[in-house]
Amino acid sequence: MKEYAALYRSELLDEVLPFWEQHSLDTVHGGYFSCLTPEGKVYDTDKFMWLQARQAWMFSKLYNSLEAKAGWKAAAKNGIDFLEKYGRDPQGNWYFALDQKGNPLVQPYNIFSDCFAAMAFGEYYKLESDERYAKIANDTFHNILSRQQNPKGNYNKKVSGTRNLQDFALPMILCNLALELEHLLEEGQLDHLTDSIVDLIMNWFYDAETGMVYENISLDGKFVDSFEGRLLNPGHAIEAMWFVMNIGLRKNDPNLVKKAETIMYEQLELGWDKEHGGIFYFMDAKGHPPEKLEWDQKLWWVHLETLVALAKTYAHNQSPKAAAWFHKVHEYAWNHFRDPINGGEWYGYLNRQGQLLLHLKGGKWKGCFHVPRALFEISKTLNI
Repeated sequence: MKEYAALYRSELLDEVLPFWEQHSLDTVHGGYFSCLTPEGKVYDTDKFMWLQARQAWMFSKLYNSLEAKAGWKAAAKNGIDFLEKYGRDPQGNWYFALDQKGNPLVQPYNIFSDCFAAMAFGEYYKLESDERYAKIANDTFHNILSRQQNPKGNYNKKVSGTRNLQDFALPMILCNLALELEHLLEEGQLDHLTDSIVDLIMNWFYDAETGMVYENISLDGKFVDSFEGRLLNPGHAIEAMWFVMNIGLRKNDPNLVKKAETIMYEQLELGWDKEHGGIFYFMDAKGHPPEKLEWDQKLWWVHLETLVALAKTYAHNQSPKAAAWFHKVHEYAWNHFRDPINGGEWYGYLNRQGQLLLHLKGGKWKGCFHVPRALFEISKTLNI
């Protein structure tokens, strides 16, 4: 498995990062272009806050954890300055989208803009210890915690008191975000937060009887037999499991790590397309037609996050099962998402048969995050 470490590191440093450094930085107005063609041409100049923050975090993380390269710091600051100047409304909530110059386009309905902004400023604070960066990260994080019960706030479209559900995405993100912000949290706050979040993920959203992790459950933790209640997202669940593994390793809790490994395999085996290969995007828990019309697409991030989870599992216990699955998912991902012609960043969207669906390297939902983060995590994890 160690040979994969060098392969993934080379892909990160020689292909993927140069693509984003060369093509995505807006040196006129600040921030980043995320809508890029296979050749790196900008096809839309709107700026989406969660992607701006993800990219600022990514370059900050690489500077802090891999190499203190001046270019990486400059790339991070290009996003941080833009975010700080234009990213929030007067109440401190992070917009979803701005135009190229920083004028607001879409209201702050999506709490994940806030989650990744907190990550970005928390990581950037490590390389430039100005207290204002720590304050932005802290203020944003506490604002997220205060909005947990109603993340969309005034932008929630649902009728109150009818079918109240809690969704998996926010606790999943908080699981990782708390670890990312540990250096800014008060003593004991990390354990308090992660204990409650891990309990929610592992004992509420995960159903041991079916072996499934549901995307939505009732407020009291029950299965809800509806489109939303039956919705499964194998990639989300697998990504969450490597977050939980990190918490288990930090707490020196082998039982938690083992449980996360077990759940990860359950979602992978359930989600693997036995006919065409790859992992389904969405599924219905009862096998009914899924609500999501894109359910059978194969997405880049699902496969990359699965590779991270398998790498962490193998590093922990050298399991032949983890190695076999890693090789299987690796072969699918590298043969389908990687661009053999243009190089650089990977493609993101395939149809069920594994054929390229969208000729883009970045867009409204795909930016400089899942590919470089996975390459970084895998190369670091398997370098054992």
